[in-house]
Amino acid sequence: MSPAPQGPPLWKRFVVTGAFVGLLVFAHRAARAPGAPAAEDPKGPTSRHGFRLRDVSAEWGLDFRHAPARIDAKLAPIQAQITATGASLAVIDVDGDGLLDVYATTSAHGAPNALFFQERDAEGRVRFRDGAAEAGLADVNRDGVGCTTGSAWADVDGDGDLDVFLVKWGRPQLFLQEAPRRFRDATEDSGFGDVWMNAHTALFFDADRDGLVDLFVGGYFREEVDLWNVTSTRIMQDSFEFSENGGRNRFFRNLGGGRFEDASDAFGIGGSRWTYASVAADFDDDGWTDLYIANDYGSEELLLNRAGRGFVPAQVDLDRQSKSGMSASLGDIENRGRLAVYVTNISQPGYIFQGNNLRINRLADGKGLVDGPEGPVRNCGWAWGSAFGDLDLDGWQDLVVVNGFISADRERDYWYDMGKVAGGNGKLFEDALNWPPFGGRSLSGYERTRVLKNRAGRSFVELGAEVGITDTCDGRGVVLADIDDDGRLDVVVANQNGPLLVYRNEAEPSASANWVTFDLIAAARSEGGSNPDAAGAHVYATYGPHTQVRVVVLGGGFSSQGPRRVHFGLGEHTKVTSLRVRWPSGREQALQNLAAGQNHRILEPSPSRE
Repeated sequence: MSPAPQGPPLWKRFVVTGAFVGLLVFAHRAARAPGAPAAEDPKGPTSRHGFRLRDVSAEWGLDFRHAPARIDAKLAPIQAQITATGASLAVIDVDGDGLLDVYATTSAHGAPNALFFQERDAEGRVRFRDGAAEAGLADVNRDGVGCTTGSAWADVDGDGDLDVFLVKWGRPQLFLQEAPRRFRDATEDSGFGDVWMNAHTALFFDADRDGLVDLFVGGYFREEVDLWNVTSTRIMQDSFEFSENGGRNRFFRNLGGGRFEDASDAFGIGGSRWTYASVAADFDDDGWTDLYIANDYGSEELLLNRAGRGFVPAQVDLDRQSKSGMSASLGDIENRGRLAVYVTNISQPGYIFQGNNLRINRLADGKGLVDGPEGPVRNCGWAWGSAFGDLDLDGWQDLVVVNGFISADRERDYWYDMGKVAGGNGKLFEDALNWPPFGGRSLSGYERTRVLKNRAGRSFVELGAEVGITDTCDGRGVVLADIDDDGRLDVVVANQNGPLLVYRNEAEPSASANWVTFDLIAAARSEGGSNPDAAGAHVYATYGPHTQVRVVVLGGGFSSQGPRRVHFGLGEHTKVTSLRVRWPSGREQALQNLAAGQNHRILEPSPSRE
C-alpha cells in the first residue's frame, strides 16, 4: 500500500484507525467521462486461461448510457456523492421466446430506461432492439414518481409471464405484462400506490411457500426524504460505523392477482440501516428461504425464515466489524455443495482497507459463517456489484467484481476532505451542508473490473486484463449470463454515468471444457407446486468427485438480476451423474446421468406428473 498523504492529526488518526467505515456511499459522475474500453487487438488478448472477454456492446446493438439524477440544489455540496447510484440492469427472458433480453435503467428525470429485446438475424447472430417505449417501461423517471435505481422481475400474478417491480428513489411501480412485450402500470391497484421509498434493492421470493412470490424492499434514505424537494438537509448518516437513521426495510406479502399487502411487522422485517443489497436462499437447510442483507454504514444481517411465519436474526457474529456492504452474491467456491455469500466493501491503498467479505456457510456444522480465501478476492478497490459463475468451464465458480466510485479529475481527489468530515460527530456529517463541496474531484475513480479465477477452491487469482476487460468505467451492477447460447457465460455491466457494456466470452482455440444448464418448471399451485419462477430452488449437481450447488435467485448482487436458468461448468466431465433439486415447495427430486453440452428441462413432481 502507498503511504497516506500528510494531513492534520485528525486525518492521520482517521487513516490509521479506519474510522471511515462505510464512507461515501453514493456518487455522481463528473462531466469528464471515465475510461472507455481500450482499442482491441483484432486477434484478441492472449489469456492462457482458456477464454477471453471481448466487448460486443456496439456489435450486438446495446447502445445505452446511464445519466445521474439531478436533485434539489440545497444538496449541491455533496450532490456528487448522493447521485452516485442508479445504474442497474436485469438480464432475463422478458417475452418467453427463449432468448435473453436486457433491461437497463437511467436516473435523470426525462431520460428513458431501455428494454433491449434479443432478436437473431438470418445467420443466427445476436442483435438487440430497444422496445422499452412500446412495452410501456421507458418513461418512468419524472417528477412525482422519482427515478429508477433497479428492477425486480417475476411472474407476480401467476399467469405465465414476467412482470416487473421498479425500484425507485421515490414511488415504486409495479407493471404487469398483459400481452407479449406489453405492460400495464398496476401500481395503484397492487397495494403500492401510497408507498414512497428511497431504495436500491428489491427481491422476489416465496417466504411462506404458498406458490406466490413475495417481495422484500430495502430502504436507504429515510422515506420522508424527497431528494428533489428536501425540507431539511439533515439527510445523511449519523455514524460511519453503525448508522440506524436510514430508510425502513419492508416486506410485502403476495395476496394473488397482482395484489400485495405490507406485512413487514408481522414477518419481523424492519430496521433503518441503509440497506444496499439483498439475496435469498435456504442457509440453515430447513426448507424455508432466508434473507441475507448487506447494509451501508454497518454490518450485514442474516434473517432466518421460521416456517413461513416470520424472520429472526441469526446469531452468526456478523456485527463483529462495521463495513460498507454494497453487494450480496451467492456462490459455491469449494464444490462441496455449500453456499458462500460475498459482500463487497471499500479498499483504497493509503487510506482505508475494509476488505470484501467472502463467507462460507457452515450453519449445518454448527460453525456459522466462516471466512473463505483471502488474497485478491478481499481487495477489489471501491467494489460494487459482484457475480459468481464458471467463466472457463473448468468446474469451479469464478467471480466478477465491478469497481470505481467517481471518475472525474485525475489529478485531484476528495479523500482528504472526506477524512475531515469523518473525524466529526454524527450531528456534523448528518447535515449535507457541512460536507466540503466535491468540486469535480475523483474518488477511487478509474478502477478496472476484477475477474477472479477460482483455483480449485483454495484461492483466487485476478486476471481481468489478461482476458480482455480494459474499461475503467464506474461499475455498479454486473450479471453473468449466456446471452448467445454457446454454453459460456458472458459479462454484462451497468456503469454509473457511463455505457452499458457486454463482454462476450470466447473460447481460446485450444480450450475444451463441458457445461450443462437446467430450466426448472414448477408444478401448478393447485397441486402444491412451487412459485412459477422456482425462486429459492437449490440445485445440486454431482460430476466426478464434485458436488456444486446453485440457487434460483430473482435479484442479488448490486441492483442486478440474472436469468433463472442454472448453469454449471463441468471441466472434463461429460455428464452430471446425479442431480438433486430442492424445490421451494419443500419437495425434493433426484435424477441421474444428465448429458453435458445441452439444456435440460426439469419438471417439479406433482400428482398429475406421476
